[in-house]
Amino acid sequence: MSTAPPVPPAAALFDNDGLLLDTESLWTRAEVALFARYGRTFTDDHKRRLLGTAQPRQGLLLAEMLDEPPEAGPRLSADLNDLAMDAIDHGVEPMPGALAILARVREAGLTLGLASNSPRPFVRGTIGAAGIADAFDAILTGDDVAHPKPAPDLYLELAARLGADPARCVALEDSPTGVSAARAAGAFTIGIPSFPGVTLDDADLVCESLNDPRVAEILGLPTG
Repeated sequence: MSTAPPVPPAAALFDNDGLLLDTESLWTRAEVALFARYGRTFTDDHKRRLLGTAQPRQGLLLAEMLDEPPEAGPRLSADLNDLAMDAIDHGVEPMPGALAILARVREAGLTLGLASNSPRPFVRGTIGAAGIADAFDAILTGDDVAHPKPAPDLYLELAARLGADPARCVALEDSPTGVSAARAAGAFTIGIPSFPGVTLDDADLVCESLNDPRVAEILGLPTG
């Protein structure tokens, strides 16, 4: 059941991959390449299962999909991350409405944080390439906590660094993994699916994109 959004919110907490930046296309390019090394075809079903995951679950899933032993998970995940870093050279595009909503949040003076399950070098590389590295008051990655999403740790730590009560924050996510983490932390959660067939029914509110006027309304941004 949905909860009421905080009025006004203490902070806006954004995911990165697939929510602010179209980095899922970079991950897909890397996933296709990794699977090809093992003579496998990467499918949409694989994508939906991997969406938003971090180590160690990412590695375990890759090992299962590629018929490798579970202990190969860390190596497979590291190989995938290397391929994804290489893919940054192809360019990083913002998701629809991302730059506009970030600008409006900053203009309104709302505290802004980034919580991504991706490794720190990938997050720093992509937000740098997209020109939004200076937009955030705090940035946390999957490397910064012992238990990444779907555990609430990333959001709890991010809220703490921002000096905000998690229950007074609004989190925006594009994956079930991220929604679970934000809800577990107590944040009001807006789900914006980034991949076909992904449902975010556990979110407090589901929107098609960051351009949905309800996103700005929940964040308490001025209209006009």
